[in-house]
Amino acid sequence: METRLTAALVIIPARLAATRLPRKPLADICGKPMIVRVLEQAQNADIGPVAVACDDKDIFDAIQDHGGQAVMTRVDHASGSDRIHEAVGLVDPDEKFEVVLNVQGDVPLIAPEAIRAAFAPLTVPDVQIGTIMTEFTNPDFRDDPNFVKAVTTPNGEGHHRALYFTRALAPSGEGPHYHHIGIYAYRRSALAKFVALSPSPLELREKLEQLRALEAGMRIDVSVIDSAPMDVNTPEDLERARAAYRTF
Repeated sequence: METRLTAALVIIPARLAATRLPRKPLADICGKPMIVRVLEQAQNADIGPVAVACDDKDIFDAIQDHGGQAVMTRVDHASGSDRIHEAVGLVDPDEKFEVVLNVQGDVPLIAPEAIRAAFAPLTVPDVQIGTIMTEFTNPDFRDDPNFVKAVTTPNGEGHHRALYFTRALAPSGEGPHYHHIGIYAYRRSALAKFVALSPSPLELREKLEQLRALEAGMRIDVSVIDSAPMDVNTPEDLERARAAYRTF
């Protein structure tokens, strides 16, 4: 049975340190910092207020200069999920929002409908975490361990239920393979439970944080979207993102 959800609190974690692309959140994309481009796309999704959870005053100032909301969080968080959990308490201390949506800060081309798609599985009451995936069309990407695969089954509610996530090619046999995209919608109670858990054996083995939730028995359901947003991790990625914005 579905329930109606109308809003979520959207948090974008942003950490200044980056190995392959120094000061990545502040990289210019056609006149605006990348983190501002992500903020704008999240606002365009129109599912609730958006805030950037950052660890550096330069990011904080960039967001404020463009009319957005930012909160300073600790610099020593082990993951974006931990940073989001701290930020939720700062942005919404009265717990007005039941759902928290985590949008990564390095996807300036994320479509608003993809953000909304991650929110959609939570209309099923038993689902604790929603996320998104897209079918692989390029065999090189499909076989690359840097592209995470979602192993799922249809849930009968218009989405899929996640059974496993892996860097290996799975499942075997004929049929589509799906690329998991790391945007998550958490029930607030699920986020609190998740960050309280210790890293799990399969999480450590695969280096995939979402396996911690599955190993703890938490239900993750997945929406299918048409294509994957491009992550910006390298100078080459940044140039491709700039080129895409020039065509808008």
